[in-house]
Amino acid sequence: MSRRLAAALAIAAIAIAGAWILFIALPRSYAPKPVVQATAAPAPPAAERKITATLYFVSQDGLALVGVQREVPFGEQMLDQARQIVEAQLSQPPAPLASAIPPGTTLRALYITDRGEAFVDLSSDARTKHPGGAIDEIFTVYTIVNVITVNLPAIQRVQILVDGKEVDTLAGHVDLRHPLQKNLKWIKTDKEPS
Repeated sequence: MSRRLAAALAIAAIAIAGAWILFIALPRSYAPKPVVQATAAPAPPAAERKITATLYFVSQDGLALVGVQREVPFGEQMLDQARQIVEAQLSQPPAPLASAIPPGTTLRALYITDRGEAFVDLSSDARTKHPGGAIDEIFTVYTIVNVITVNLPAIQRVQILVDGKEVDTLAGHVDLRHPLQKNLKWIKTDKEPS
């Protein structure tokens, strides 16, 4: 009987091994392998092309404009570049300088003619929030005029509009009824007269 029992146990072991091979090992070896997709690392954003522009801010003593180099996005067309430069000019100044543009002022529109004239349409804040005073108005006007004419030499003159309309002045001192040429008289330079 022990032979029979040994034979039965051997047959059972063979049956279990066969069942394991038939139902577990073979299906695993013939099963489709899971596809591991290699995911490429996300491409870094394309470096935005920039240019260096000279922006103008009020000096610490409040008596002059100071030119500051700042990178601004590149514009394919002159109109696009002018917009980018004016938008940068309307942004926060670097400390300890101050902005000559009244707070909240935005660029509504910008136009360039074939004669090399730009028309910069500012929001009403350019007038309603202007502090007044001749020097402050000169700084506001020539910040806009100079930032365009210095950085884009093809533009010779700039006229400031407010809310899409021509205005006589921003605060009663500078005549804005005609396009103005650049005026670097108020720009502070590092060179002292000898």
